[in-house]
Amino acid sequence: MTPSQYTALAAQATAEIEVQRSRFLCTLTPVTSDADARVVWAQTKEQFHDARHHCLAFVIGPDRSLRRSSDDGEPSGTAGAPMLDVLNGSGVSDVVAVVTRWFGGTLLGTGGLIRAYSDAVRAALDVAPTIRRELMIEQHVALPLASAGAVEADLRRRGFTIIDSVWGTDVSLTVGSDRATADSLAGILAALSAGSVVPEPGGSRWVNAQ
Repeated sequence: MTPSQYTALAAQATAEIEVQRSRFLCTLTPVTSDADARVVWAQTKEQFHDARHHCLAFVIGPDRSLRRSSDDGEPSGTAGAPMLDVLNGSGVSDVVAVVTRWFGGTLLGTGGLIRAYSDAVRAALDVAPTIRRELMIEQHVALPLASAGAVEADLRRRGFTIIDSVWGTDVSLTVGSDRATADSLAGILAALSAGSVVPEPGGSRWVNAQ
């Protein structure tokens, strides 16, 4: 089941560490698709074209189910997978991590590479801003003009969001709320209108929590 809220990266963050003269620069960037992540990867390679490796990991989606990684020429399993493990453990989604490595002349070995790539991602996560995203359920409500103002005020008082309102001979409201509150709307409207107003289901969308 898709969660009703999750934590996402809010803005780009970077951190750099040095291990035996090799530099590891981790860049975290907000993304919402595989294609977005790969664009970021390509741009990072172009920006830091003098580096030997640009290793990749990303986690995307409310349920964090879209996950990919790449070692980008490092020995298999020493870069992308450890980076992905750190992202998975952080609980942050909608994020791509690219760790750019400038070789310092000393081979680090399998364990050294795993630690370095993992530590670079951890360092960037330590300074990364995050935001909580919530699933907003939309419902449409048609109201008589005479009672619309009072009903709208009551819904706002109860914590519903009035996304849109169209006033004419009657009033059409688009009402938003979280999943739990959405289930209560029909009963509230029934009580306010003696059963004459019934909400119609709309869509849903992810919004940043206030």
